[in-house]
Amino acid sequence: MTDTVIDVRHLTKVYGGVRAADDVSFSIRADTIYGLLGRNGAGKTTIMSILTAQNFATSGEVRVFGEDPYERAHVLQRLCFVREGQKYPDDATPAHALKMARIFFPRWDQGFADRLVQEFRLPMKRRIKKLSRGQLSAVGVIIGLASRAEITFFDEPYLGLDAVARQIFYDRLVEDYAAHPRTVILSSHLIDEVSHLIERVIVVDQGRVIVDDETDALRDSAATIIGDADAVEAFVAGREVIHRESLGRVSSVTVLGALTPADRAALGAAGLDVGPVSLQQLVVRLSQRADRPTDLSEVSR
Repeated sequence: MTDTVIDVRHLTKVYGGVRAADDVSFSIRADTIYGLLGRNGAGKTTIMSILTAQNFATSGEVRVFGEDPYERAHVLQRLCFVREGQKYPDDATPAHALKMARIFFPRWDQGFADRLVQEFRLPMKRRIKKLSRGQLSAVGVIIGLASRAEITFFDEPYLGLDAVARQIFYDRLVEDYAAHPRTVILSSHLIDEVSHLIERVIVVDQGRVIVDDETDALRDSAATIIGDADAVEAFVAGREVIHRESLGRVSSVTVLGALTPADRAALGAAGLDVGPVSLQQLVVRLSQRADRPTDLSEVSR
């Protein structure tokens, strides 16, 4: 059984009456890449900030490597939290930032960092406050990768990168993760871009976890039925529908629940097609549902 490195139980964070995290419970396994997904303001950054001891919970319990992370340097040295808009001293340069990271992170790989600096074309002697948004993002990405921390959180720091630089990030993450397994938690709006990286998905909406499942199982938990509107409606009757579109006599309806062999035989007999549901589509549809169901067992385990 894979070891649990993070355990969260009934975590709640309240800001001025607003619950940024609302009775959140989940576990994170060692040596796994997670996607922490959800719309803006869903509570993702709040949760990551609490896990890395940069914020305090209103109530609940957080354990990282079996301990409360607050004021425990031996725990925090095993974590790396990279976030968009990371603050640095006014006179700091990328060289300064990477030097401090090398001192703090015991598993730091300077050779890997030097390679990434070249690949991202990062000007090491320019003041960080003079860097472009993409260059600032590269500083965080390089630290996150070269730290080789046992748990690394990427809170969308790569959004400032262009498409080429983002692909470099994805490629180096996969390569280095294969050679040096660790736990990686990616928060991203570019869900389709990172979907091939993610092994397990946690979706947060309005401060609550609405999905916690293996990526492949989540993809298999929904299907889009396409064809004659009457035949589609007859097939989806009694199933949970999370999205529907129509054009003339043709309907496209996305339903939750894995299709059985009997379902697929019935679809073939009715002349209906089955389309895949991308991870991004599924996360968006689940987050858009106006009424939260009381039982998410079909999509969350």
